[in-house]
Amino acid sequence: MQSNAGLGASKQPPHVRNVNATSGGLLKATLGAAIVAGAILTFVWLPAEYGVDPTGVGHVLGLEEMGRIKQKLHAEADEDAALAKQGVQATAGNKDLHQKLDEIQAQLTSIAITVGAPSASNNAKTVVQQATNGQTDTANKPWQDENDYTLAPGASIEVKLVMKEGAIAVYEWNANGAFLNHDTHGDADSDGQEISYTKGRSVPGDAGELVAAFTGQHGWFWRNRTGRDVVITLRTRGDYDDVVLP
Repeated sequence: MQSNAGLGASKQPPHVRNVNATSGGLLKATLGAAIVAGAILTFVWLPAEYGVDPTGVGHVLGLEEMGRIKQKLHAEADEDAALAKQGVQATAGNKDLHQKLDEIQAQLTSIAITVGAPSASNNAKTVVQQATNGQTDTANKPWQDENDYTLAPGASIEVKLVMKEGAIAVYEWNANGAFLNHDTHGDADSDGQEISYTKGRSVPGDAGELVAAFTGQHGWFWRNRTGRDVVITLRTRGDYDDVVLP
C-alpha cells in the first residue's frame, strides 16, 4: 500500500529545465522568450544594424552610431557598384573585404617600394597614352597647374581637364605616402561618350600623358579606402582649357 506522501508526490506536475510543463507554464515561458527577443530587437539589433533607436537606449550604448555607420557603408557600397556598371569605379560592394584587400595591397606596394621593385598596384606608373609621334614629354617644363586635395576616409573626389579631341596633357599625381583607388577616364561634352583609360587599387601615385579621345572632360576619380585623411597632389600642364572640380 502506497503512502500518502508518495501519492502527493505523484500528483506534482513534471518540469522541463525548471519550466512547469503544464500548458500554462509553457505559455508563460514562450511569452517570456518573446519579450526578451523583442527587447533585444528594439534595444540592440535595430540601433546596431540600422541606426534606428526608438527608445534612445541605443544612443546611450553607442549602438545607434554604429548602425548609422553601417548604413553609410552599405550606401557607399551600392554607389560603388553603380559606378562600376557605368565604368567609373570598379569596386565590390563589401566594405570589410575592400578594407582587407586594400590593406594587403598597401603592404605589398610598400614592400615593392622598399626593395625597389615595380609597384604591385595595377597600372601605378602607366603612361595613359603617348603622343602621336610615340615620344613622351620628358622636358623639364614647369607645371601649368598644381593643386592639393584632401580626402577623408571613405570619401571620393573627381578632377577633370577640359580638352579638345587629340589634345595632350602631361600629369603627375601622388598620395603623399598613402594609397588611393583611382580611375582615369573621360566624358564627352555632347554625345554621351565615356572612356576609362586606366584604373588602380591602393596606388601611391601615377604619371603620364593623357591624350583626349574626344572633346570633353578628361581626368581622375579617386577614393580613399584607408582609415585616415589622404592629401592628393595633382600637377598638370599641356593643351587644356580649364581644371574642373565636381
